Amino acid sequence: MATVYISIGSNVDRKKNIRSCLESLREIFGELKISTVYENKAVGFDGDDFYNLVVIFQTQRDVRELTPVFREIESGHDRVRGGERFSSRTLDVDLLLYDDLILKADGLTVPRDEIIKYAFVLRPLAEISPDLIHPESGETMAGLWQAFEPKEDMRAVDIQAD
Repeated sequence: MATVYISIGSNVDRKKNIRSCLESLREIFGELKISTVYENKAVGFDGDDFYNLVVIFQTQRDVRELTPVFREIESGHDRVRGGERFSSRTLDVDLLLYDDLILKADGLTVPRDEIIKYAFVLRPLAEISPDLIHPESGETMAGLWQAFEPKEDMRAVDIQAD
């Protein structure tokens, strides 16, 4: 069994899409470990604030089998592809880590570069797995977060409350 870490984000009908995505992931992969959901400003464009979180699960699927599953979940949430890279999203599901695999092939990069580039990825990852070692840097997620600058303004939100 491999341990998989993914990031999830949405800035369109955020609560509904995040909740529904988590349901879909549970149906496919079973038990999930879920970080706090954080609200933060859109990065790279002017748009509504995002909700972002990190989820961990176990799977026997090969790393190359995961992205098509995530794309199907995104499509089921009316995700439109082919537009601008930085734009509003009904749902964005990205593979961050697959065990301690380092892979750059077939359009797949693991670990995902965004881990060390964006606070909205690193903060929930460091929260949910502070002692996890980044496969390339050898540093813990907590250490990476502690050294991260600048720390964008992020606030924890409760997506279960209506």
